[in-house]
Amino acid sequence: MRHTLGALVENHFGVLARVAGLFSRRGFNIESLTVGPTDDASMSRMTIVVDGDERMRDQMVSQMGKLIDVLEVQALDPQATVSREIALVKVRATPERRSEVMQIADVFRGQVVDVGKESLMVEITGDDRKINALLEVLAEYGIIEIARTGVVTLTRGPAALTVPNTDPAQVPPA
Repeated sequence: MRHTLGALVENHFGVLARVAGLFSRRGFNIESLTVGPTDDASMSRMTIVVDGDERMRDQMVSQMGKLIDVLEVQALDPQATVSREIALVKVRATPERRSEVMQIADVFRGQVVDVGKESLMVEITGDDRKINALLEVLAEYGIIEIARTGVVTLTRGPAALTVPNTDPAQVPPA
């Protein structure tokens, strides 16, 4: 079963290596890992997708929480989140078949971002099912190259992944 973990980490060198090493030492494969800065320059947000059972997920949340550079980590509920990924796909597209490939990209709400003599490059944004469905259709034309960003996920509504406030004096009144 796929699980998505969200983490806020300190934004400095070596944090990514420590988190990835933690998974590696435990023999767990990371399917997707994205890292980027937050609105606070001292923190980065990680979205990690792993395949495993609930015990493994809980173990990784617990172990990540023990790393000094990890400020907060949560297993994210897929029913309460929005997830997206971006893919660039370079496809064989001779002039005779170019319009077919462009129509397929349009059906998937993809954008043609580059046109060459014998190829097109399509950009698509969506969940992994949408991207995989486009790849399946484009396979018959001949996929030359693919680059995918990995998953980014946010929780729906007002809930947010935040660093717990440990100073009671800074907690706003209810």
